[in-house]
Order: sequence, then C-alpha cells, then structure tokens
Amino acid sequence: MSLNPRINEWTGRVVWLVGASSGIGLATARQLHDRGATVVVSARNAAAVEAFESSHPGSLGIALDATDRDAMKQAAERIVARCGRIDFALYCAGHYAPMRASSYDLDEMLRHERVNYVGALYLLDAVLPVLIRQKSGHLSLVSSVAGYRGLPNSLAYGPTKAALINLAQTLYLDLHPLGIGVSVICPGFVATPLTARNEFKMPALIQPEEAAREMLAGWAAGRFEIHFPKRFTRVLKALRHVGDGLYFRVIRRFTGL
Repeated sequence: MSLNPRINEWTGRVVWLVGASSGIGLATARQLHDRGATVVVSARNAAAVEAFESSHPGSLGIALDATDRDAMKQAAERIVARCGRIDFALYCAGHYAPMRASSYDLDEMLRHERVNYVGALYLLDAVLPVLIRQKSGHLSLVSSVAGYRGLPNSLAYGPTKAALINLAQTLYLDLHPLGIGVSVICPGFVATPLTARNEFKMPALIQPEEAAREMLAGWAAGRFEIHFPKRFTRVLKALRHVGDGLYFRVIRRFTGL
C-alpha cells in the first residue's frame, strides 16, 4: 500500500542529505545525483563534503555539525536562496558506540541523543516552514531496527532510534494531509564506519550501496517505513509482537548476552 506520493523521477528535485560524508548517506547522495537530482550534502567532515561537490557537477556541499541549530537553519536558507526550494530532506547523521548498563557513560548517552535525535529536530526546525509553505516535499529520517525493541549493547543507541520512529509516525499524521511525504528508514546491519565498531559477526550484513538502492525503491513505492534487508528485518519486526518474556529469552539465546 502506498502511503506517500511515489518518487520515481528525481531529475530537478532539490535533495538535502544531512550526514552524507560516508556510509548510507554518501551512497544515497551518489545514487540520487546519478538519477538527476540537485544534491546538497552536509556533514562535519568538510573535506568529504568538498570532495563530493567537486566530483558531482551541479551539487552543493555545506559543511556543518548536525548538533548546531543555527548552522542547520543557515544551511536551509542558503539552499532555498540558491535553488528556490527544498523537495526532499534526509536526516542520516548518526553516532553509535556499544554500551551496556555495566559500563554506563552519561556523556556518551547524551552524545547519542544530540546527534541521533536532537539533530533531526534541528533539521525539522530548518525545513518544515519551507515544506509547509510549498505544500509539497518529503522528509525522511534514518532510524534502525535497533529502535524496534531493546537490544544488548544498544543502551545508548537504541532509544534514540526508537524516538525517530515515533517522531516520523507523528509527523506523518500531521503532514500527510498537507501533501508532504514522510518516511522512516530502518536498516539492519550495514557496513559503515559506525558498525565497524561491533566486535561480533553481524547477520545479513549489506553494503551501503545496497542500502541506498533499497531506500530509493521504498520511496518509489511510496512506503512509509523502509526496512532492509528483509531476510533479517522481518524477523525483528515479528519479534515486536511477542510477549516480553519470550522476547527476552529469544534475544538472550541468539546473542548470548
């Protein structure tokens, strides 16, 4: 069932990706540029942003820290001044460090909150007035299957991704009647600098290019939730519906934690 306007044609669309210096964000930016979109990439890594702009004619690189509210606002104003509009905004900035309660680190907890969730709020603050004024556009937030239910080593990361899922659901209810699309991306394990920190074998691990293809296919189908790879994410989605006792036993059995 299509819950959003289908996006099959990207030529001429102004797309802003926040968190696009590596991994899923960079792979998606490249594929959108190949499909004719006017791509704007933002990240803290100024060198990576400049490299993308120089190697992708017609694109724009704006270096910024996603946790800087003013920088996000100024970037949106710059995009509108140059391009006249914003058709699609993707928040894919992220931070991940494995954590369990026995090694609780408040500073790390708060860093996850600032990068993974509060940064998304800053993006909304910057682009919602533009999209509402246009009465068109699309917002997409990169969450994770780690946001479905609690998982070992995800004490800091999981709650921020759960918050993004809830945020996207509420945004959809508010923005769909206005003609604005909303989607949430829930990947499994993708080979990125973030997941490279994991010390266990990651099931159904995919490359960022495959993740980007899945995302574009989801937007083309008008999906609200885009999750992949299905062979892994369908199992975790099913576990959302079992009782707590069974869920905890299953997770402990398969993770050994």
